[in-house]
Amino acid sequence: MGNTVRKQSANLSIRSDLLQRAKENKINLSQTLEEKLEKILKEQDRHAWLDENREAIDAANRFVTEHGLWSDRLRCF
Repeated sequence: MGNTVRKQSANLSIRSDLLQRAKENKINLSQTLEEKLEKILKEQDRHAWLDENREAIDAANRFVTEHGLWSDRLRCF
């Protein structure tokens, strides 16, 4: 997400050993959490889209299997 999105404070609990190691390695917890959450949410959105469109995808694949691609006759290789 862009920098124009408003930030909000959140209370979190984290294992003390992980917090200590993160501090020692100067890891920005907020940035790390945002990046990981974005990745997880993007993957969940992708799975949801595939599930919602599975029937159409399967139908398109069946059509291509039965009839080929419209460009098949134009291929020179």
